[in-house]
Amino acid sequence: MLKAKILFVGPCESGKTVLANFLTESSDITEYNPTQGVRFESCWPALMKDSHGVVIVFNADLPSHLKEIEMWYSCFVQQQFLQDTQCLLIAHHKPGSGSDKGNLTLSPPLNKLKLVHSNLEDDPEEIRLEFIKYLKSIINSVSESRDREEMSIIT
Repeated sequence: MLKAKILFVGPCESGKTVLANFLTESSDITEYNPTQGVRFESCWPALMKDSHGVVIVFNADLPSHLKEIEMWYSCFVQQQFLQDTQCLLIAHHKPGSGSDKGNLTLSPPLNKLKLVHSNLEDDPEEIRLEFIKYLKSIINSVSESRDREEMSIIT
């Protein structure tokens, strides 16, 4: 069995847990309850070890999140030498937010990343399909890497 480690990271109150639970079909969408996440940067290297992908989730309605996701990208993607294809940006729109997909301008290098808008109230299946595409690309990458490693052992 092939396993892939994908991290869900991003600012507080961006919807990481709700999205992760929805995508893994762990629970129904419920009211917001803050998750006690790993808030200490000293723990991050242990979490990042052997990760294959990073999903950066942010609340598209909070301008401060746009600035903060640059730090998440730097720490979890660039410093771990992951490729941009191993990163997925999710602009999560909370219920009742209006989900304006148009006015979101990302600065470089974030503007090169795959950006998906998530609205579990209006179109939950869209985010599921986009995540499945992302997951397939990660699995393909892991599989190719494993095959190369096996071939190098054989030869």
